[in-house]
Amino acid sequence: MTRIVVVEDEAAIAELIAINLRHAGHEVIVAPSAEDARSEVDAELPDVVLLDWMLPGQSGLSLARQWRAAERTRDLPIIMLTARSEEGDKIAGLDAGADDYLTKPFSTNELMARIRAVLRRKAPQSIDDAVEVAGLRLDPATHRVDHAGRDVKLGPTEFRLLHFLMTHPERVHSRTQLLDRVWGDHVFIEERTVDVHIKRLREALLPAQCAGMIETVRGAGYRLTRQTGAVSS
Repeated sequence: MTRIVVVEDEAAIAELIAINLRHAGHEVIVAPSAEDARSEVDAELPDVVLLDWMLPGQSGLSLARQWRAAERTRDLPIIMLTARSEEGDKIAGLDAGADDYLTKPFSTNELMARIRAVLRRKAPQSIDDAVEVAGLRLDPATHRVDHAGRDVKLGPTEFRLLHFLMTHPERVHSRTQLLDRVWGDHVFIEERTVDVHIKRLREALLPAQCAGMIETVRGAGYRLTRQTGAVSS
């Protein structure tokens, strides 16, 4: 589940954005001021920040600069939301460190597309890092998966799916979220496709006794657990 902090002081706008994001399966925290936003980000680094330009006390522009200057938040994905539509304003927002800039009013579909695009752009920074969960090791650089010395043979889609699940262990992902993060542009792909590839992934993990790590959470989606018990179907 993607954690998104919405920094917006207009309650009606913040609530509308939050409702749409939650409906899409995201975890949403609303911060009505720069101070609240700093507290939320300090407590737990989110996946994305939607940042209003005009805020009480401190501008979004100034807050974006602060986050970019700090090592912990240097790579934090920031999408600036603002009613300021002049080219100079957009350049100022991007120069302050925003990854994208969305002018009000905007559609929910456009906002979702911008969020997906920012997440995809940020992902390649760690794409070559090997990841290991409960003895299951995946190395993107060599495209190899193994467990206790036993190689696991995966097709390209199952490899991407396992990579995503392993980099977000114990978190439940809906089929829509998996389509967004693993397939990218999924306009013509049915959610049932996810079930097919999950089944193939489990079958490939079975010889290494890791199939049980891929759990079905009824009514919610799938997660990768550090436990290697029986498969939940």
